Amino acid sequence: MTKHIYIYSPSGAVRDKAAFKRGVARLKALGHTVEIDADALKSHMRFAGDDATRVAAIHRAAASEADVALISRGGYGLTRILGQIDYPAVAHAIAHGLQFVGFSDFTALQNAVFAQTGAVTWAGPALGEDFGANTGEGGVPDDIMEACFDDLVAGQGEGTGWRMGKADADIAMQSIAARAGADCAEADFYLKDATLWGGNLSVLVSQLGTPYFPQVQGGILFLEDVGEHPYRIERMLTQLLYAGVLAQQQAIVLGQFTGFSKTPHDRNFRMATVVDWLRSQLHVPVLTNLPFGHVPTKVLLPVGAKVELALQGRDAMMVWGHLGHPGHHEHH
Repeated sequence: MTKHIYIYSPSGAVRDKAAFKRGVARLKALGHTVEIDADALKSHMRFAGDDATRVAAIHRAAASEADVALISRGGYGLTRILGQIDYPAVAHAIAHGLQFVGFSDFTALQNAVFAQTGAVTWAGPALGEDFGANTGEGGVPDDIMEACFDDLVAGQGEGTGWRMGKADADIAMQSIAARAGADCAEADFYLKDATLWGGNLSVLVSQLGTPYFPQVQGGILFLEDVGEHPYRIERMLTQLLYAGVLAQQQAIVLGQFTGFSKTPHDRNFRMATVVDWLRSQLHVPVLTNLPFGHVPTKVLLPVGAKVELALQGRDAMMVWGHLGHPGHHEHH
């Protein structure tokens, strides 16, 4: 199914031009029409052009009448321009069928759009890191990531499932059993009509206390990060905990936390330690191993949409049904 995909750079400068070209070629090989923003390869310090340039790129993407607006890469740069974005224009584009897709630094824009307008965007791949990947079998991008993207552009993506480790699933179920009020429907744990939100932990925490941090109660918060040591992950989670954010959710879903190396000083302080600590602080279920983060295999997730979440044994399932235009409320 041929779709019009608009590539733009709202964050860091594209340094890996080869990956950029491979990504464009891959999308074309999949049958899509690719439009590249005029400033997609601009560079200003560490950014893809100065602030005004990147704001204009976001607005051009919104006005492009494309089917998908896909970031070239993450990095850093969106947080500092959140106050300059025309959110009604972005929401208008979403209501008319434009799907904004990205992750990492893109978390800043996703949460700002949702906080300001209630519109839904998609946590998913970036052009260079994912479609331009040259590390899979035969040097091609991850097939699960591509299949999820295909489902999105075809309007068929309605949910995702994954498996937790047995010991971790058992611990999660114990915490759920101790928690009153969870709906049960042919599953050990079941939630419905819960708002899915979150993304990159570092970026999300940087928005706390600003107009761009969603005020979600009874939601499902998903988190991932890269290059952050376990103690730093814990420190950021502590901030969300003490701010009252975590206790207001119905579930916390942890994706992949990668790209760090423990030191001898850590002894046995690992990510598992952080998860254990988090569970000890909450009466909210903490699920793990969501296939999302700075990893090749990533699913696409509708940020701001109402979803259902079920856990049966080790198997977790998140369902959002057919969203139609993602700016509209879906019907169950």
